Amino acid sequence: MLLEFIASILTTMVVALLYCLFRRKIIPFLKQRKNLEGKEHKSFEYDKISLKYFDFKELERATKNFSQDYLLGSGAFGNVYKGTFDLDGTLAIKRAHSESFSSVEEFRNEVRLLSAVRHINLIGLVGYYEEPERNGAKILVYEYVPNGSLLEYIMGNRTSLTWRQRLNIAMGAARGIAYLHEGVKPSIIHRDIKPSNILLGESFEAKVSYFGLVRSRPIGDQSHVSSQIKGTPGYLDPTYFSSFHLTKFSDIYSFGIIPLQLVSARPVVDCTENQNQHIIDWARPSLEKGRVEEIMDANLLCQSEPCNMKAMLKMGQLALRCVVVEPKHRPTMTQVCQELEQALYSTDSFNYKHSSKGFLRPIDSSQQSTKSETRGSLESYDCSQSFVSIDGVGFQKFHVDMDSFSFKSTDLRCLENNSISIDMDRK
Repeated sequence: MLLEFIASILTTMVVALLYCLFRRKIIPFLKQRKNLEGKEHKSFEYDKISLKYFDFKELERATKNFSQDYLLGSGAFGNVYKGTFDLDGTLAIKRAHSESFSSVEEFRNEVRLLSAVRHINLIGLVGYYEEPERNGAKILVYEYVPNGSLLEYIMGNRTSLTWRQRLNIAMGAARGIAYLHEGVKPSIIHRDIKPSNILLGESFEAKVSYFGLVRSRPIGDQSHVSSQIKGTPGYLDPTYFSSFHLTKFSDIYSFGIIPLQLVSARPVVDCTENQNQHIIDWARPSLEKGRVEEIMDANLLCQSEPCNMKAMLKMGQLALRCVVVEPKHRPTMTQVCQELEQALYSTDSFNYKHSSKGFLRPIDSSQQSTKSETRGSLESYDCSQSFVSIDGVGFQKFHVDMDSFSFKSTDLRCLENNSISIDMDRK
């Protein structure tokens, strides 16, 4: 009797222990797996990738109950918050609007698609949270990038980017989009490429954020007839807008606006003079003449590293090829990547100097010797003299002191200084 009583107690304890283990560990694990897998998308090649299923209370704690103080940005898809977790560190939490997904299955397909796309120049999905009801909370959790979006550097008050950073950002964004087009099967069309969707990592590497509007593209060169036009005015491909036919060339048109803005730091549509002039129409005449200095951001003149004018010109002219009216005449994103790399790495043989107007212009090899001789004769004269003769030409030297000055143009304010002393030579 005693042995049977002890055995029954031990059995009860084991059953209780297994029940607690099953309830606390196994059930949540199975629920997470079930939520992630769902029904397999008919046209998507699904690879099982481990994602974290976040608890809603955990997300609330990380964002202080989705406080406005933690809001990073908002858009048509939803709001993005900065969240701080004990184990996962800082992450970006995107809470979708209730109307963003028509069903739970559509949200799961989005999770499935985003989790399968992994590239250094694409924002990575870390985890998700869902409520089974149609209007329940749908949340995607992404890696956090510390340097904000490209838009903040083009139109905001952030520190000006160097020419090399601008070119590297264009290359990184192009590589990310090229991976969406060519690196996954079936390929993915972004549909909303713009500076605010290009985020900058710790080393200012470009990371394309594509949540909300991505769609799988038909295999091959086929187009997709969209029942609803999605994108941002100014960046939207006119051919896609008029025909409702969505192809990868629609992304290439939108991307083409980005290099123009990187070169000029100008809005896509300028409304300051009530002209509503698009950046393509504004930049095209100067770029076709090869005069990139006419549209270049003046901040590029205020940096310690001389601006590579040839690289900026190549980037601008490549942008014009991306936005030609006929989509089939636009380059592929792979070709865009190759040309941007060539623009960066093929300019070592060129030398640059400041012109008398303050721009940086290339000097070819035939001019180098003449320029060197002139520079040598300039450097050899006595700076203490008020009148000098250089190569038989007389110059009078005078000094100008300016306590302060300012520019009305915001592009030229980087040249302002509280106390400036200028030495000038007048013929």
